[in-house]
Amino acid sequence: MDTASPRIETPRLLLRVPRQEDFEAWAAFTADEEATRHIGGLQPRPVAWRGLAAMVGAWQLKGYAMFSVIEKSTGEWVGRVGPWQPEGWPGPEVGWSIARSRWGLGYAPEAAAACMDWAFDVLGWDEAIHTIAPENTKSKAVAAKLGSGYLRMGRLPEPMHELPVEIWGQSRAQWRARKEQSR
Repeated sequence: MDTASPRIETPRLLLRVPRQEDFEAWAAFTADEEATRHIGGLQPRPVAWRGLAAMVGAWQLKGYAMFSVIEKSTGEWVGRVGPWQPEGWPGPEVGWSIARSRWGLGYAPEAAAACMDWAFDVLGWDEAIHTIAPENTKSKAVAAKLGSGYLRMGRLPEPMHELPVEIWGQSRAQWRARKEQSR
């Protein structure tokens, strides 16, 4: 695998490092109140730009961050999924955010499973967590599909520190054992 510019393919999706060309779809996503309800809320375009730039910067600084999720059949940007651990985060996370127009298609678990493999096999993580707002039943369902379980309550770093989050996750050994069982 090319670690300088990684790409992951699933049956329906291409996961790649975010690019400037993703900005219009990224900004539309962050302007969707329902889609952003559990991930910090609406963002005006300048804040969305800084978010995209921060993700690209994390790739440069850490060698990983969330991937842009591209739907193979249309070539459209449909979300961001992947490994994420900014300063002060409660652990190494594989997170997901899919555009509302693609909810219900199974893209979040498909992309997140590929990212779990990548985080454990390429990054060498021993654990992957998912930080989930307590009322976000859809993300809890995705975490459960991945085989993750509730671990504990926690908090994110500032400026999101006032809201508690559920921390779900699993170890690399648990992930591999579950994959072996499903074969």
